[in-house]
Amino acid sequence: MTMTAATVGPQRYQERYAARLEAAVQARRDIALALETWGLHRLVEAAEQVVTELVANAVEHTDAATVGVSITRTGEDSTRIVVTDTSRARPAPGTPSPDDEHGRGLLLVDVLAHAWGSELVHGGKRVWAELRADGEQ
Repeated sequence: MTMTAATVGPQRYQERYAARLEAAVQARRDIALALETWGLHRLVEAAEQVVTELVANAVEHTDAATVGVSITRTGEDSTRIVVTDTSRARPAPGTPSPDDEHGRGLLLVDVLAHAWGSELVHGGKRVWAELRADGEQ
């Protein structure tokens, strides 16, 4: 299967996905391929987890028809992942009990990312996470 993310520059890939649970799988694959192409193999695992959580949140907790995903190389060993949707509700980490099966996604993002956050934009919000190579989290 070929990569569906459109190249918009030498260090950035972006794509829009229908807001279905499969979008997380597609975005995960596309982000991993971009990182492999850039030689940033050390960031693949963390990036896959982060984009999966952010896209899944956008699909599950908003009524958006599509979800936007981009990855930008920001340095020698760093990237920024951005997920956009049409909701104005900003995400907040949950406080799940040990028995809860859900609610840990943003806690995982917080552990894996050097920094993350969200901002309201015209037409919705963007949630971003910055990743750096091992030892720089």
